Amino acid sequence: MAARPVQISRHAQQRLEQRNIDLGPEDLSRLRGAVDALARRGAQHSVVLLDRLALVVNIPSATVVTAVEPRVGKESVFTSIDSVVIA
Repeated sequence: MAARPVQISRHAQQRLEQRNIDLGPEDLSRLRGAVDALARRGAQHSVVLLDRLALVVNIPSATVVTAVEPRVGKESVFTSIDSVVIA
């Protein structure tokens, strides 16, 4: 299965811009590889850990739904997730 393009939802794009995070070509390549690996394993809704960034991804549509940066002292809870991958 060839790497397919990953879409960034408007919400996720806003979160990335608010946090001054730019996903460069290497980041996007790692993200594509992670999404493809998850799709091969039948994942539906996943968290992709990309360095210090957690991306919630709808795997069937290959769309990043939101982006979260861990913050000291803040709790981040993800629900309705069936898999996690470190990219």
